[in-house]
Amino acid sequence: MDVTSDLFRGVRARGSLFGSSVLSPPWSLQFVDGAPLTLCTVLAGGGWIVPEGCPPERLDAHDTIVVRGPTTFAFVDEPGSTAEPIVCGVDCATPEQGGTRHRLGWHDPGEGGGGDRTATTLVVGAYPVRGEMSRQLMDALPTVLRVDAGDTGDPVLDHLAAEVARDEPGQQVVLDRLLDWMLVCTLRTWLDRPGGHPPAWWTAQKDPVVGQALSLLHTEPAAPWTVGELARRTGVSRSTLAKRFAGLLGEPPLTYLTRWRMTLAADLLVQQESSTVAQVARAVGYTDPFAFSVAFKRLRGTNPSEFRRTAAA
Repeated sequence: MDVTSDLFRGVRARGSLFGSSVLSPPWSLQFVDGAPLTLCTVLAGGGWIVPEGCPPERLDAHDTIVVRGPTTFAFVDEPGSTAEPIVCGVDCATPEQGGTRHRLGWHDPGEGGGGDRTATTLVVGAYPVRGEMSRQLMDALPTVLRVDAGDTGDPVLDHLAAEVARDEPGQQVVLDRLLDWMLVCTLRTWLDRPGGHPPAWWTAQKDPVVGQALSLLHTEPAAPWTVGELARRTGVSRSTLAKRFAGLLGEPPLTYLTRWRMTLAADLLVQQESSTVAQVARAVGYTDPFAFSVAFKRLRGTNPSEFRRTAAA
C-alpha cells in the first residue's frame, strides 16, 4: 500500500453519476449539483467549461478538467452562448453519492444519432468523496484543474468512447471502472506536471528512503513501529531517516504515523458502527483504549465516542 492508493480509496464511482451527450451548437449545459469532484472530458469536438467564479476554460478533444465542489459550472459552445440553458442534476441528490445524478448511465446521441462528425461529445462523471482519508486528497486540489490531450488517460478515453454508446448488461460497472481509471490518470498527471507544486506526501513517495518508510507505515499502520525499526527496514541510520522524513514531510515519522492512525480511526468509527472504541483502537495499533482516546482527542479535538455521534447525526 502507498499514500496515493490510500487517499484515493474513498473516491470511487459507484452506481455512477455519469453522463455523455453529443452536442451541436448552440448549447448550454448547467451542472448545478456541486458534487465533491466532477470530471469532464471531451471525446470529440470542443467547447467551454465555465466554472462559477473562475475564468472559462476551452476544452478540445481528449482535454480533461476536474472541478472540485461545491463549485458549479456550465458547459457551453461559446462563452455567452445564446442557447437555452439545460439544467443537469436537479432534484436527484442522494447523500450516499455525495451529489446528484442527471440520469443514470445516460447517453444522448443527438439529433443525428451520433453520426454528425462536427458535433461535440462530452463525458461527465461526478464523484462522491468518502471518509477522512480522501479529504487529504481534496485539500491538495484547486477548484479547477486541467490535463491536456496526450497524457496517460488517452487510451482510457478510447475505451469510454466505445462504451458510452452501448446499452448492454454490466455497462454501469464498466463505466464506473473506466471513470475511476480516468480520474486516477488525470490526477496523477496533474500532480506530476512540470513546474507544479505538489503536496508533500506526493513528493515524499518518490524519495528512495522516505518513500519506502511511508510504504511500510501505510501497509502496516498498526505495527509497533519505532524510528529504529523503520530505519532498519529502510537500510539507513535513525538520524538519516529522521532528517530526511522531517525535511520532506515537515514532521517526524512517528508524528506522521499517529496522525495517519487517527485518520484511519476516524473512518473506522463512522464506517464500522458495530465496532467498539476498543476494537477500533486495536485496529490502528493501540492496545490501551484510554491512550487511543487521548491521542484522538489531542488531534481531533473530541473523543472517539463524541466524534462517532456527531458523524452519525
